[in-house]
Amino acid sequence: MSNNLIRFDWAMKRLLRDKSNYVVLEGFLSTLLGEDLHICRFLESESNQTDASDKFNRADMLVEDDKGQLLIIEVQNNRELDYFHRMLYGVSKTISEYINLGDDYDKVRKVYSINIVYFDLGQGKDYIYHGKTTFRGLHDPDDVLKLSVRQREIFIGKDAGDIFPEYYVLRVNDFDKVAKTPLDEWINFLKTGQIDKTATAKGLPEARERLRVDSLPEAEKRAYVRDMESLRYQRSVIKTGWYEGRAEGRAEGHAEGLAEGRAEGLAAGKAEGLAQGLAEGTTQGKLEKAKEVAKKMKEMGLPINTIAQCTQLSPEDITNL
Repeated sequence: MSNNLIRFDWAMKRLLRDKSNYVVLEGFLSTLLGEDLHICRFLESESNQTDASDKFNRADMLVEDDKGQLLIIEVQNNRELDYFHRMLYGVSKTISEYINLGDDYDKVRKVYSINIVYFDLGQGKDYIYHGKTTFRGLHDPDDVLKLSVRQREIFIGKDAGDIFPEYYVLRVNDFDKVAKTPLDEWINFLKTGQIDKTATAKGLPEARERLRVDSLPEAEKRAYVRDMESLRYQRSVIKTGWYEGRAEGRAEGHAEGLAEGRAEGLAAGKAEGLAQGLAEGTTQGKLEKAKEVAKKMKEMGLPINTIAQCTQLSPEDITNL
């Protein structure tokens, strides 16, 4: 096991909920969000399952910081086409669950959705994405809607969008650079499970000491090995299915392409022969010959533009034939 360190997603399920290990997760969150964060408590979440037989492909947790903000942290190993929708659902559900019935709307919590994904989610060149709500003028995009003076006093924000949830997507498999920043050091750990000796990002020195496999009790160590084997087997099954599906799709596409190519080739050959016959006609009979050829090509179902190119007739003349 690389560097003898526990994978971050497994640590989220078992170790990082321990108050003595808060420093590791606090370091990650502080580095990502660019502010000094302290965990107040872990909150219950229906998807927080520790049994690998229930759900070994993902892990998530709901954290409350000392400002009362909620942070949803999720790790997903398997490809999900509707993952963006689940991000939205998770945030919406969290907001609705943590406001009491009858409370004013100003009690709605600020939520950060932090998603660590080990598959290609969407298309893009970067490996970290941040999304938030911004209200811009329809006629002047530079005009950003801000809170009123009174609202800023109450809600402590500059823009109306500051009240809304924010999303982070970390596509760790797309990280292929040398870690030069504290955040890169964390991304490298999330991807490889290794922490360089020179890494100094907040929380990583503690992770290097506290997330060692050999420090686990024997029962926990066996559970960890079993979960890692389950993940490896699951990835193998998914990869095998992907390759088999790709091969089958290529075979079908090749056969269909050959059939379509033959049909198109036959039509093109006929068109070329008719066009050649036109070129060999006398100057005086070219127009009539062109119309005759065009009519035959039209009966063959060839596009008018193609007929026009071959016969030099106008599309209107061809349409009227």
